[in-house]
Amino acid sequence: MPPRTLFDVIIIGSGIGGLVTATQLAAKGAKVLVLERYLIPGGSAGYFEHQEYRFDVGASMIFGLGDQGTTNLLTRALKAVNVSLESIIDPVQIHYHLPNGLDLKVDRVYENFLQNLIAYFPHEEKGIRRFYDECQQVFNCLNRIDLLSLEEPRYVMRVFFQHPLACLGLAKYLPQNVGDVARRYIKDPQLLKFIDIECYCWSVVPANMTPMINAGMVFSDRHYGGVRYPKGGVGQIAQKLADGLEKAGGEISYQARVTKIITEKGQAVGVQLANGKVYQGKRIVSNATRWDTFEKLLPADEMPVNEKKWQQRYQKSPSFLSLHIGVKASVLPTGTECHHILLEDWQKMAAPEGTIFVSIPTLLDPDLAPAGHHIIHAFTPHWIDDWQKLSPSEYEAKKEQAAGRIIERLEQIFPGLDAGLDYLEVGTPRTHRRFLGRADGTYGPIPRRKLRGLLGMPFNRTALPGLYCVGDSTFPGQGLNAVAFSGFACAHRIATDLGL
Repeated sequence: MPPRTLFDVIIIGSGIGGLVTATQLAAKGAKVLVLERYLIPGGSAGYFEHQEYRFDVGASMIFGLGDQGTTNLLTRALKAVNVSLESIIDPVQIHYHLPNGLDLKVDRVYENFLQNLIAYFPHEEKGIRRFYDECQQVFNCLNRIDLLSLEEPRYVMRVFFQHPLACLGLAKYLPQNVGDVARRYIKDPQLLKFIDIECYCWSVVPANMTPMINAGMVFSDRHYGGVRYPKGGVGQIAQKLADGLEKAGGEISYQARVTKIITEKGQAVGVQLANGKVYQGKRIVSNATRWDTFEKLLPADEMPVNEKKWQQRYQKSPSFLSLHIGVKASVLPTGTECHHILLEDWQKMAAPEGTIFVSIPTLLDPDLAPAGHHIIHAFTPHWIDDWQKLSPSEYEAKKEQAAGRIIERLEQIFPGLDAGLDYLEVGTPRTHRRFLGRADGTYGPIPRRKLRGLLGMPFNRTALPGLYCVGDSTFPGQGLNAVAFSGFACAHRIATDLGL
């Protein structure tokens, strides 16, 4: 038999976290193999095509594609493997449609956004400015630092001596949550509810459970690097990274479903595919969720103690019910923004179908749809338990009923939507579980209870020597730019361990 190829690093999954890890290591000369279960890279940042439409699997509100500072991590990741991607700036991050007539646009220009919000809450002008200015302080600290692995002592020491004030500023905010900071400055209950949904739209938890570090990044980068849309769709980010990986000498294999992480003498040494093929590696990286990693790819009854503790602190976030809609362009009023959030009842914000998220990427890139049409991607949280134990006919009927409810509500914003439908595809938590290979179709971890900021999030190394994790269930959490940070950190730690 021919000798087995030994890779420096094997990466399970080609989500953005896995691809950034792979490209960073390949650029340093490591022999890298990425194994992807699906036909294309990207995971929840992937795409699918039907009838001349190109739909994003997930949301299209993308941070990290700016051209200045250190927090433009997607731009930096692409540049590391000599590829680039055209992006289109979005002048409004979100158009909120909220209870009690709170209809607000988050303008890219910081002062414009503050003025829009102050117009609804003039009595809270001072508190609004102080809260969002404090978020800016967090972002400014992040934006001075080269974001790499906090598990690498020499890096931490170097950064501290180069930027002591920024590091101390971040250390101050690590144990803090947004709600605690907001309540120092703001008293109006409805304004605090607005801060809740400002957090919920990307963290899937209210402000009192959202880390201040993460909010500092999101609430400020939207006015700095800005929300941008990749020309050709979100899937182009992963495709460009995959192309760059191969140009740098790395390999990526599709339809390669890893079913087992192989261990010898208490150390991760390789992986086995569903077809029985085995690959050996000096280091193994899982871009699967930590639930999938430690309950499916490794024996669940041998789960390390620290992973059990992590599961006691965090639970799976809900998945989503997704409507991928093709619609006649005439349905959208002139001046419609790309991103919307619809909520009619504050009490239902976190309930299934409570909050509806909407992306209309063809307002920025018309080439994604046939002439005279737009894409509307509407999605709302749903738990997989509500979609289990259904016959095929019951499943289809339930999808149709749920889609009808969502479309009826969207008619508040887009009258005539139902009549203008050209295409409709409905995805459920079962769809997300099947195609993304994520436990229960979850989009990442959320705290089970109020925690101290980011201090409970695990880093890339695990209790199993040779095994690392990357992605949204590692520090700093969910979102494309966040998992890119995780990828930079993971690659830096592995490169140090391998002496690259």
